[in-house]
Amino acid sequence: MHHIAMEGSTKSPSSSIYALVALLTLLLSTSHLKTCHATRSHHHDKTSTEFIRTSCGVTTYPRVCIESLSSHASAIQTNPKQLAHAALSVSLSSAQTTSAIISKLSTKHGFKSKVKGAMEDCIETIGDSIDELQQSIGEVGHLSGPDFDFHMDNIQTWVSAALTDEDTCMDGFEGNALDGEIKNTVRSHVLSVAQMTSNALALVNRLRSDHAKSP
Repeated sequence: MHHIAMEGSTKSPSSSIYALVALLTLLLSTSHLKTCHATRSHHHDKTSTEFIRTSCGVTTYPRVCIESLSSHASAIQTNPKQLAHAALSVSLSSAQTTSAIISKLSTKHGFKSKVKGAMEDCIETIGDSIDELQQSIGEVGHLSGPDFDFHMDNIQTWVSAALTDEDTCMDGFEGNALDGEIKNTVRSHVLSVAQMTSNALALVNRLRSDHAKSP
């Protein structure tokens, strides 16, 4: 009886082989699915990046455009409206950072009244630029509605005004006896904002042009 019980509890060799084959099949199937997903994801990212690179060709500063937008490829995909939205967003973020830097510099150094006045004017104009970029971003969400041209007019007006404010900030330092290092710091940050804003305006203009061509 003891011998019979032992035989009953022992699996046949064929049963073990079938189980092993099933396990290997499952593992191979899972690995294949992961590989396919990774391949699709890589292809998608490559397509989005190429879309950004091609679109940035219409801007005045394509290298800045590509560098500032590439990290947003997954959100942009190949959507021109998302591209414009991202371009405005990076411009806004850069303007906010620049405003904070200039504000901090203005309180740390004993500038002459003329120079301090230029910095205060710059902070004010960058503040206006921030407001205008925020308004522009808010309008992008309405571009899918029936009043496309109305909202696009607002966006183009505000982004153009933001760019003018940024240029005004840089002009304010011309001829002022501002320390070279500080002046270069301020101008380099504001110039970066202005380049991003210029690119955003170009992409917004392209979005309007493409919309006009669509049936």
